Amino acid sequence: MRSDKLQNAIGMVDEDLVARTEKTTQKKKTRHVIKWTVPIAAMLAIALAFGIFFGQGSPFVPTAYALAEAEYPDIPKYPKNYHDEEATWAWSKAQRERAAYFGKAEGLDSFIRATVPEFLINAEDGNLVYSPLNVYLALAILAETTDGETREQILDLLGSKDIEALRENANALWNANYNDDGIVTSLLASSLWLRDGFTYDMDTLKTIAETYYASSFSGEMGSDLYNKQLQAWLDEQTGGLLSEHTKDVKMNIDTILAIATTIYFKASWENEFDENHNTKDIFHAPSGDITTEFMNQSNAGATYYWGENFSAASLGLEESGAMWFILPDEDVSVDTLLQDEEVLSFLSTKNRYEWQNKKRALIHYSIPKFDVDSKLDLIKGMKNLGVTDCFDPFASDFTPLTTEEDKLYVSKVEHAARVTIDEEGVVGAAYTLVIVTTESGTTAPPEEIDFIVDRPFMFAVTGEDGSILFVGVVNQVG
Repeated sequence: MRSDKLQNAIGMVDEDLVARTEKTTQKKKTRHVIKWTVPIAAMLAIALAFGIFFGQGSPFVPTAYALAEAEYPDIPKYPKNYHDEEATWAWSKAQRERAAYFGKAEGLDSFIRATVPEFLINAEDGNLVYSPLNVYLALAILAETTDGETREQILDLLGSKDIEALRENANALWNANYNDDGIVTSLLASSLWLRDGFTYDMDTLKTIAETYYASSFSGEMGSDLYNKQLQAWLDEQTGGLLSEHTKDVKMNIDTILAIATTIYFKASWENEFDENHNTKDIFHAPSGDITTEFMNQSNAGATYYWGENFSAASLGLEESGAMWFILPDEDVSVDTLLQDEEVLSFLSTKNRYEWQNKKRALIHYSIPKFDVDSKLDLIKGMKNLGVTDCFDPFASDFTPLTTEEDKLYVSKVEHAARVTIDEEGVVGAAYTLVIVTTESGTTAPPEEIDFIVDRPFMFAVTGEDGSILFVGVVNQVG
């Protein structure tokens, strides 16, 4: 929206509404909110906090849009003092409510089994990182914008029988994994980036906002400012961990919609490593041996797991889950494990602790410190897994999103992720970006023209409805 229209629109909002908006946005700053510059801050504060969305037609007529209902859960902080009964009770209650979502979702297990080998195989000498939950949520939002066979293919991959089941599953996964209590940071975020001057189905956007906690933005596609806003949003939600990848994120002039999902995770080990016990040792990489730093600790109450071609052990994370390490047997490659049904079953099972081949043991952990990241193009893998129509402008069905264009298609599915571990714990971040564009998505930038009014000319002034209010000829200026 142009700044003059923005100011006019803001001016039409009731003062009490603005006051409540400011109160809401101040409240959100303690959770997971974006810091924007003026005038974008003013637009987003009103548009996001109270769901005012400026659609096609008069820019001054706000359309009710229930994004205000998509506030992030307000997680009480972990009590510093257990004698503080009120704080302890509030934290415990919130964690019990979150735990009620555990195991409620279906489909992620089959999604993991299908996508992990497809997206991670053939790493060769490099590293690959992938967040199944992050991609799952991005594709779930994509399913909301599609219909017919296009939607069915996505639902099949996500393991949901219909869109209602998908909404229930995705919402349960979101609530089960969102936590920001001062001990564990597990932040999920979603957003839709819409093209100005385009008609969208507000019911679809409302459903996405309420189910997937997704914010919606509107701007000039292909503009440097809009691209920078998307990049800034991604950086904000991922703690800047993926800035080397986000700096290349762009939407072009033919983009209709960009769907972005993120995850930022940070947790400490239940038992931190002592840096004084670190050693230098050899890591046998495919490209040759590497001397690197290993962290070492022992745990007498640990559980050791194994299968035909692998062994596994986990390290607990404080007030969270665990980090699992799956080690191929000697002379077995990681690519072999990625195609091993037993390994995929171990990865995707709801409760690995019930694995048949296990025993309690004194485990001496020696884990290399690492910081790995990658960026993946998921389109080929998705096509291999049966999702094809959304990539074909002549087969895709995006009618739940808009009926303004007949030939929309997904032109990009990009996934970047990073995980780092040290003596204190684990930090990870990921984003998935799905770009929906018109058939002419490869159109070259518009021709540049120098329009120099340096000779006699005509002019016309029109009203809001297009009627000519003034018309004239200018032969002299000054």
